[in-house]
Amino acid sequence: MCYKLHMELEVKYRGRIATESDVLQINKLISKNPEMNRTAISRELCLDWNWVQANGKLRDMVCRSFLLRLESAGYIKLPERQRYPNNQLLNRKKPEKIGLDQTPVDKKLSAILPLELKQVRKTPLEKQYNSLIEHYHYLGYTHPVGEHLKYIVFSKDRPIACFSFSSPTRHLKSRDNYIGWSPNDRKQNLHLIAYNNRYLILPWIRVKYLASHLLSLIAKQLPLDWKAQYNHPIYFLETFVDTEKFKGTSYLAANWEHVGLTTGRGGNDHTNKQNRSLKAVLVYPLSKKFRRKLMEVDNNE
Repeated sequence: MCYKLHMELEVKYRGRIATESDVLQINKLISKNPEMNRTAISRELCLDWNWVQANGKLRDMVCRSFLLRLESAGYIKLPERQRYPNNQLLNRKKPEKIGLDQTPVDKKLSAILPLELKQVRKTPLEKQYNSLIEHYHYLGYTHPVGEHLKYIVFSKDRPIACFSFSSPTRHLKSRDNYIGWSPNDRKQNLHLIAYNNRYLILPWIRVKYLASHLLSLIAKQLPLDWKAQYNHPIYFLETFVDTEKFKGTSYLAANWEHVGLTTGRGGNDHTNKQNRSLKAVLVYPLSKKFRRKLMEVDNNE
C-alpha cells in the first residue's frame, strides 16, 4: 500500500490539524498491530495524544472521525470494519408528539410562581423535551453534538418552556473580538463557553416578562449543572437571534449584549457570499472576570 509522504492538503477536525508526524505514527501503529480494530486504534491514539474530555473520558468518537478524514484523504488505511452498526444520528426517528394540557395561560408572572427548572438530559423527561422542541419550536429538534444540557421549565408540574445549551461555535468574529482572546486562547478555552441553541416558551403560555425572567434563572442554574456534568466550569454564554424573525427583546431585557451579526454564511461556505439570514450575536458573561478566565492556561478548576 502506498501512502502520501507529505501533507499536500490540510486535514483538520475539531481543532486538530494533522501533521506528517501524526500520519507516520498512525501507520506505524496499524502496521505493528494488525490485530487491532478501529476502536482500539482510536483509543490508543487518544491516550498517546492525551485527547480527553475535561471529565476524563477519551474523545474516542472525535478521534475516529479524524482518522476517517485522514483515510479519505489517502494518508492512512484503516483496518476493515468488523461490523456496521446502525447510525443513530442518520437514522434517528423524529420525536413523537406528546399530549399536553394546552389550556391558555394569560396571567401575571407572580401568578405562575414558583417555577422549577429541571435538567432532563439522560432522564425519563428527555423524550418530552425532544417532543416539545420538535413540534413547537420553529427550527424543530436536532440532536446536539458534544457537551450539552436540556431543560424543561415547570409551573406547578405543568411544562411551560424549554432550553438547551451545547458546545459553542468554533469561529465567531464578533464574539472573539468582544472577548479579546487570541486564536490560541480560543483553541484552549472554547469549552468554557456554552451556546443557547434552543429556547422555547410554549405557544399557549402568554405571561409578560416570563421570557427574560427565565433567562435570568437559567444563567444561575446552568453553570452549576455544567460543572457537575462535565467537570469544568463555563464563564460565558452565546446565542444567535434570526433578525428576519425576532428582535431578541427578552435577551436584551435579561442583560444579554448584542455584539454583532453573523456573516450569513455557513461554517463550510467557500463562496464568501451570504446564503442564509443574518443572525444577531448575543452574549452573556457569567463572571466579571470572564476575560481573564477565558485566557488562562488551565481552567479545569
